[in-house]
Amino acid sequence: MPPVPANEVVTVNGIPLNHTVTGSGPLVVMIMGTGSPGRVWALHQVPAIVAAGYRVCTFDNRGIAPSYESLEGMQISDLVADTAGLIEHVRTDAAEKAVVVGTSMGARVAQELALARPDLVSRAVFSAGHARLDAFQQVLGEGERQLADSGVTVPPKYAAAVAAVMNLSPASLRDEAAARDWLDLFEFSVQPLTPGQRAQLTMDETFDRRRDYGRISVPCLSIGFADDRMIPAYLSREVADVIPGARYVEIADAGHYGYLEKPEEFNRAILDFLRG
Repeated sequence: MPPVPANEVVTVNGIPLNHTVTGSGPLVVMIMGTGSPGRVWALHQVPAIVAAGYRVCTFDNRGIAPSYESLEGMQISDLVADTAGLIEHVRTDAAEKAVVVGTSMGARVAQELALARPDLVSRAVFSAGHARLDAFQQVLGEGERQLADSGVTVPPKYAAAVAAVMNLSPASLRDEAAARDWLDLFEFSVQPLTPGQRAQLTMDETFDRRRDYGRISVPCLSIGFADDRMIPAYLSREVADVIPGARYVEIADAGHYGYLEKPEEFNRAILDFLRG
């Protein structure tokens, strides 16, 4: 694994953004989901993509310190503008385009960026992507906001169990050793929601972008996870169905954290798409 350089905080789109660039070659910009820092990509994805000959930029979305926490709230358009500004900052020349890879909320950012700024995007990958949210996700989002604002502290073991059920495949939980490792990790990592993470929960969840995504013109790959409860695979397939020429890959025995549960399959899907 190549050494990971130190993070750098730069002013992009008028705000501080913390980012890291690793490797050399064509630019890949990876966009993380709600509440998570960009370094999550470094566990499995960055080493594989760098080894394949790419230069990878990961970053902390606004809401995740030390990037701007945006305590006043944010819209998806803010995150899209942040990502566009970062691409313009890290690219080697004014003509270079980036491959953008996003998961969950980050997938939605990548989708909107591919639509609004095809001049910056060579290819786009959407992991747990979605053009809309169904009734369950909207109720879940409202519940998360109410819990965050209630002041209630959920016991760590219960929080770990809920995180496992919502983000992992039943296949992972049937494996006793794997389940224990995941549960220990979730319990150890339970922390109070930061104000910036709470700000990320303010975004509108009543959108429906299916018709708009029909105008996306760059090559796209949508990756669904067969056991995803947060963003069911049918919503990720729907994204591929509405984008002209888009590909769809579904990874079995994987939940919302499929890029961590099944990293080899996930990385292979991305690299096969980039080579194609």
